[in-house]
Amino acid sequence: MNWNIDTPSKQFSTLAVLAIVWGSSFILMKRGLEFYSSIQVAEYRLFVAGISLLPIALRHLNKFPKKRKQQLGILFVALFGNFFPAFLFAEAQTKLPSGVTGMLNSLVPLFALIIGLIVFRTKSGINQFLGVALGLVGAITLIYFTSNGELGNIPFSYSLMVVSATVCYAISVNTIKAWLHEVPSVLITAFAFVFLGPFVTVGLFVEDFWSLPFSSTAHMGALGYLTILGVVGTGAAVLLFNQLIKFTSALFASSVTYLIPIVALAWGILDGESISLFQLAGLLLILGGVYLVSVRKTS
Repeated sequence: MNWNIDTPSKQFSTLAVLAIVWGSSFILMKRGLEFYSSIQVAEYRLFVAGISLLPIALRHLNKFPKKRKQQLGILFVALFGNFFPAFLFAEAQTKLPSGVTGMLNSLVPLFALIIGLIVFRTKSGINQFLGVALGLVGAITLIYFTSNGELGNIPFSYSLMVVSATVCYAISVNTIKAWLHEVPSVLITAFAFVFLGPFVTVGLFVEDFWSLPFSSTAHMGALGYLTILGVVGTGAAVLLFNQLIKFTSALFASSVTYLIPIVALAWGILDGESISLFQLAGLLLILGGVYLVSVRKTS
């Protein structure tokens, strides 16, 4: 059930693959939002991921964790690693450009450090604390100039949604490292998505998703983008990410968000989005902060 990501070359290659997949997910989400609501996009994304992983969950149902802490851990991964971020990102993307959303997503390592220190009692050095401070200054800069700068007074709440999603991711990665190290990453991913399956399935019916005009070429094209987002950008990528956490650390794995903004920004520029110098400055501050977070403390 497991595969080894046990060398630096494999680990950095995995980061690159995840960055490309997740960096591209913002533009896929944007295309889906042209025809579907943010709730429909989030629910369908989770629904497709759950369907793709259902055979694995059913085949290994007898291996579902028996320990209470591990069961709680899978619930946390389902909610904080997948459910809440899917809705937060989809709603934020209705106002925020893809590039800016990707930039703000780079806060994950910073929150992973903070939550690891406070909740999971992980040890860190001065570089990590300096990185947190620098990253937060960058985030404030980016949020301010997104809300009041050249992009048309976007409400602060939309940037805050992305920040909230990064906090959720940080909770999830720390939970996997601390509570689920004995559970294969494939099973963590499959059980988490299957747990969400009934809720998002009912949600799609409540939102009248299946009554939409799927005979329309435009709607089918948007649905295709969302299907790719669900199967590749959600199910497969989360599975790979969870395995990377097992072989490295919560901070290293979450450092994929160093690279995601570059991919998301490139897609945004290709799609005609504008990026201001102040926003780029905020991004550089965030990347400087997460770089310091990644530097191991010296004795």
